[in-house]
Amino acid sequence: MSGVNKACCSIPPIVAKGYQAKGEYKTINGLKTYVTGPESATKAILVIYEPHHRPDIFGFFDQTIQGADILATASEQKYRVFIPDFFQGEPADITWFPPQTEEHKQKLGKFFQTKAAPPENLPKIPSIVSEANKLAAGGGFQSWSILGYCWGGKIATLASNQDNKVFKAAVQCHPAMLDPNDAKSVNVPMAVLASKDENPKDVEAFGANLTQANYVETFSTQIHGWMAARSNLEDDEVRKEYERGYRTALDFLQKHA
Repeated sequence: MSGVNKACCSIPPIVAKGYQAKGEYKTINGLKTYVTGPESATKAILVIYEPHHRPDIFGFFDQTIQGADILATASEQKYRVFIPDFFQGEPADITWFPPQTEEHKQKLGKFFQTKAAPPENLPKIPSIVSEANKLAAGGGFQSWSILGYCWGGKIATLASNQDNKVFKAAVQCHPAMLDPNDAKSVNVPMAVLASKDENPKDVEAFGANLTQANYVETFSTQIHGWMAARSNLEDDEVRKEYERGYRTALDFLQKHA
């Protein structure tokens, strides 16, 4: 697939610190959810955020919120964007990412087997989409896409399998738990935007196994989390690639959703 169409997006200047959110928080299917984008939008994106937080803050990262606002309004196609808090205020500690010690590995492993286990979270998605549809101007959005960061990439993949009738396109950003076998079941166009920290063989094999339209790129100068919680937007190179990541995602969604 060709690269980014520069005409697709008009991304505002990236704010390095103290970003002011443009959306608001609503309760959707019992979950605190960041909602952004024009109420008149006819299409929607479900964002599955990465499962961690800094020890000193509660809730969503500014980098992730800014990303959601970019997704909502920066392309010709406007979107209503929803980020549910699947972990209900109890995410993993970002200091565990990537795991440096045996203790971190154990804590992370337990978290992924319990709170972050896909069987615990995938069943919530249809109800979230159904309730969010009530916020659409026409009583329902014309189409839904799904975008996942880190662990959310796994959820986006599993939610786009052969039984999927909800999502028209999917994007993974610096995906965790990338399993090339999962790609065989994806039934919609998918983009995979990997960092230098993902296993290159897994990224290549995952892309090779996708049967629908796809775009796979490794942002070779960027760490896992550069489009979300671990992004240092005061760094010029990170800021440039953060913007390019969102431009690439929006270009893909505009073509396929």
